[in-house]
Amino acid sequence: MPAILETWEVQPHEDLIEIDDGILTVAGDIVMPLGNFPRRMTVVRLTGDRTAIWSAMALNPSEMARIEAMGRPSFLIVPNDFHRMDAKIWKGRYPEIKVVTPPGARARVAEIVPVDATSDILGDPDVQFVTMPGTEEHEGALIIRRSGGVTLVINDVIGNVRHPRGIGAHILARLMGFGVSGPRVPRPVKFRMIKDRSALAAQFSAWVDMDGLRRIIVSHGEPISNPRDVLRDLAGQLTQAQGG
Repeated sequence: MPAILETWEVQPHEDLIEIDDGILTVAGDIVMPLGNFPRRMTVVRLTGDRTAIWSAMALNPSEMARIEAMGRPSFLIVPNDFHRMDAKIWKGRYPEIKVVTPPGARARVAEIVPVDATSDILGDPDVQFVTMPGTEEHEGALIIRRSGGVTLVINDVIGNVRHPRGIGAHILARLMGFGVSGPRVPRPVKFRMIKDRSALAAQFSAWVDMDGLRRIIVSHGEPISNPRDVLRDLAGQLTQAQGG
């Protein structure tokens, strides 16, 4: 597990892209032997000149300026127990930012930063923080509604690492099932985090029928542009595994 950063340490990352109105996302790397493992931060504009930061990463000055130009960083969402690497330095940079994490992750996140809430306190009718069923409340998600459609921001329960960088990252992504050949529920997540596969499958199936669903952004890998097909497929896999 990566060490918790104590100072503003910028690891390799690409430029922010605006994937929809008021939704910025950026791909970065976790530096590891023989290759870097991909990770992703997403920034969501909220009402009242505010933003919510999902799975924070330290960025270079020009990209941080873009975030601040979109709105005041007001919420730091730590989407599960394991995405704490940059939480402390973000809280240090923005002392007034409120930390939000799922209920099951609260204890471990609170080891790093004070937790302000384990439920939706974003105060925006078009952005909803939810807890994923079947994970014993350890995994969060965002539902973002825009005029062009709905974006789901999902953390570790779906991986889509299509282009791992370096032999080490390639081996890790394949062995752990992080979606080298297509979106998957990663093996360590399936066996360690998901306690009720049928409940998670039911959530995936419910989202298949969501009006206006346009994309899924995951924390490890590339955004998913065919969300209904992916959710339907993954729900079926989880249901079969539960039955087996």
